[in-house]
Amino acid sequence: MNSKPFVVSLEEHYWDERCLGPISLAASAGSLEIGRRLANVGEERIQSMDEAGIDMQVLSHTGPSAQAFPKDIAVEKTRRLNDNLAETIARYPSRFLGFAALPTIDPEAAALELTRCVKTLGFKGGIVFGLTDGHFIDEKPFWPIFAAAANLNVPIYLHPAMPHPAVTAAYYADYENDFPMLTRAAWGFTVEAATQAVRLIVSGALQKYPGLRIILGHLGEGLPFLLWRIQNTLVSKQGVPVDIQNVFKTSFYLTTSGFFSTPALKYVIEEFGSDRVMFSVDYPFMSNTRATDWIRDAKISEPVRHQVMGGTAVRLLHIHP
Repeated sequence: MNSKPFVVSLEEHYWDERCLGPISLAASAGSLEIGRRLANVGEERIQSMDEAGIDMQVLSHTGPSAQAFPKDIAVEKTRRLNDNLAETIARYPSRFLGFAALPTIDPEAAALELTRCVKTLGFKGGIVFGLTDGHFIDEKPFWPIFAAAANLNVPIYLHPAMPHPAVTAAYYADYENDFPMLTRAAWGFTVEAATQAVRLIVSGALQKYPGLRIILGHLGEGLPFLLWRIQNTLVSKQGVPVDIQNVFKTSFYLTTSGFFSTPALKYVIEEFGSDRVMFSVDYPFMSNTRATDWIRDAKISEPVRHQVMGGTAVRLLHIHP
């Protein structure tokens, strides 16, 4: 196990200026430099990958992506996003892969678009950013997307997004001016994504589509550390007929995106196995070199390190290094 691992990073974002125009400060989390890096899907990005020792990035359009498109333009605009991403990947096929943007406001069209992107464009799955017109992804009208993903044997990445405006007003409004990131990556994003995942588990969708695989970033959005309590409360005490811990352990994969804590990584590996954990950076919101320096120094065994840095992703996404 002394050879260099094949390193794949899965939650790596970009901005399509051809389709959406110049990136706004809001979309880049308030940083002009991050916005500039989001818009670069060429040599500068590859140089950053090389400096960090990252072999491949799986690209996904930054949030809120297609979840923000109104229904009358969502399908056409999402197709343009995905076609443009396919062109980028074709220019650098040994360095980039893609997760499809999905026009979830039209679930049947989203299922067809996922199918097109996987079968025709060679994408490795789909990604969803938060709510769609105020609705959670577990609601039954969205299940055609899950049916398509299970049939295609590709995962759906549940990415965090801004909380529902009513939640923001009730929970965060009095701190939003002084601590704007509280609503975002510091806390609000995590709560939103974890809620989506828990709702998905209890909805029955993962039982209906047992081949469906869901990816959560940021070492599982806190859920690995809460699963015992959720299981004990809902199943042991209330009698909910869903083995929540087992569903999570068999249907979900976790990434390290934006969460470079060795104790947290070791706990997740111990609880779920290294074959469920995959390396990610959350570029350009986080540094490639910071992420790879951390994972290479983490006190884990070399076989586990190889699996986390690329082995699990190669298997799950059917990558041919």
